[in-house]
Amino acid sequence: MKPLHERLHLYTDDDTYIFVPVDDGIETRSLTIHRVSGDIVLNGAKTPLPRNAFRHQSSIYGIVGLISLSLSDYIIVITGRELKGRLIGHDVYRASNFDILPLNPNISVHNPHHPVEAHLLALVSSHLRGGNFLFAYGWDITRRLQAQWKSQEQAALKAFWEMADDRFFWNRYLQAKLIEASASQDLSKFILPIMYGTFDLRSAFIHGQHIQLCLISRRSRFRAGTRYFRRGIDKQAHVANFNETEQLLLVENSTPLGTQHACSDLYAHELSFVQIRGSVPVFWAEVNTLRYKPDLQIMDLQETASVMKTHLQELISIYGNQYLVNLVNRKGYEKPVKDAYERYVTELNMSNVRYEYFDFHTECKNMRWDRISILTDILKDDLEKEGYFRLDASQSEPVKLQQGVVRTNCMDNLDRTNVVQGTLGKWILNKQLVELGILPSGTGIDDYEAFSKDFREIWADHADAIAVAYGGSGALKSDFTRTNKRTRKGVLEDGVKSTLRYLKNNYFDGARQDAFDLMTGAWIPRKNPAAGMFLVTDARPIITRSVPVIALFSLFMICAGLTLPRTSDYSLFYYFMLWFTLLTAAFIFMFIHGIDYVSWPRLIPLTDVIYYNGPGFRSGNHGKGLKDNFGPKWLDTKRTRMGAEHIELGEMKKRVD
Repeated sequence: MKPLHERLHLYTDDDTYIFVPVDDGIETRSLTIHRVSGDIVLNGAKTPLPRNAFRHQSSIYGIVGLISLSLSDYIIVITGRELKGRLIGHDVYRASNFDILPLNPNISVHNPHHPVEAHLLALVSSHLRGGNFLFAYGWDITRRLQAQWKSQEQAALKAFWEMADDRFFWNRYLQAKLIEASASQDLSKFILPIMYGTFDLRSAFIHGQHIQLCLISRRSRFRAGTRYFRRGIDKQAHVANFNETEQLLLVENSTPLGTQHACSDLYAHELSFVQIRGSVPVFWAEVNTLRYKPDLQIMDLQETASVMKTHLQELISIYGNQYLVNLVNRKGYEKPVKDAYERYVTELNMSNVRYEYFDFHTECKNMRWDRISILTDILKDDLEKEGYFRLDASQSEPVKLQQGVVRTNCMDNLDRTNVVQGTLGKWILNKQLVELGILPSGTGIDDYEAFSKDFREIWADHADAIAVAYGGSGALKSDFTRTNKRTRKGVLEDGVKSTLRYLKNNYFDGARQDAFDLMTGAWIPRKNPAAGMFLVTDARPIITRSVPVIALFSLFMICAGLTLPRTSDYSLFYYFMLWFTLLTAAFIFMFIHGIDYVSWPRLIPLTDVIYYNGPGFRSGNHGKGLKDNFGPKWLDTKRTRMGAEHIELGEMKKRVD
């Protein structure tokens, strides 16, 4: 692939931003972005800088892209990077600092003229601060090793961004203007694909063999978002929280233990094992009501079967045979999701798809987590059949190709999924090390404490990062991943994490979802900030807005009555009765009208999901006032035709007009 610029100097004046590569020798061609017109121009070699241009104080390590908000377009650049490791001879970085540069010379990023612009800029900044963005200049981190090997001849002639996996090219929307301008001039060296995900690399010696273990997760930019605001599938067949996880084992030539090892980019063996996860591919949602468990809703739309089929066919075309491992509970709250999934999988009856149900919580109850081995035993033959990808330096063709993939899901595709994927990863790793002759037959990585600890930590850190990105807290059950056993301390930690998730999912995730929609191009603002005032105003009735204030003031008065010294012997009974009554009434009101107090996304409202009344299942109508039915309800089984304009599942692009 064509190389990328690794470092740029930025020069700016009132009319232009000029990016000058510092790694391209004498024939350097700089890039100019005109601030008034927005034109993007690749300058000729040795083009002089404008006399009044001054250099930006920080080096630029990559251009993330351009985003259009309500008052101006902005260039997002990387001003800080952290080296995460060196993979197959290429440095992999995490973007640690960003700068946002306005094209409009009259706009200040730190003090915009309009509250809507300030709000949108805050969404951009929060997304950049909260994400884990990874990139490399010479290695396509968006594609798994097998995909890179298959396209190596094609890649030699193409630009870096052209070969990136479109699903994991997180800044694809932001790079659209540079890509469009590249049609008439070669801007490929400036177009840096960035991945949202995780990367960890550990080295170890086993029996004198130097090996590296790497774990990479890649998060899809399609149907991206937060735990309760992006569930299920959309009408473009994209599912929520889709992640590809690749476990790489790199084995160097034998080196006697204790001798100085000369690092080499040539490995004797390169092995890759890929798993995927994604939300249950039916139309479903969980509607937040301030209760600990949201209202579960299955939307039985006419196109469900065809959309699920499209999703599975796409996975088959990319990965091969599909092994669907479903960990959703067979009883209770989660059962309708399991039933809907199984009903449509049975209806489709696809030859390259095998469905396997594992009742995780029942099988592993009473902290019997060793029983996950039951699932491994069930999948063992399929794992051996589909294999993994293996390249040997001594051979020109792969020794093995991975011909199928395990697609695991639970409700969130976080905690149970993490445990199962880590278990399957360990099983494959043991098999690989035995086949390579590094481990004796009948042994495993658990017999080598240092390496086993690295393996557990790498998977636990990976689980935490995915859980924070989607759910708002670290992964539950991670004590098992880190220590190989479930502990009471881990159970207590899970309680804290669950509480943190509840608070974030109900009171903070609306803005976080808006940031996802803005940065991935699911919602595109027009240059009319006045039309976006709904983003910064509260349209709820005054009584709804005042109840939390009444509750807080009542609580304050109760505390005051308990702590302040008395000035008379008059009984405080009626005083406390008044404020306790007001406090109780306020909490009851908020409980009954819970939906009004949830932090909902504003860019792409979920109104049609919240008030959906078509066919399917609904566990309750809580949080909508006293007039609605509070019990579980099976909706009309007659399917109705609902177009994309009627049901908002996040796939639609919206504009402020």
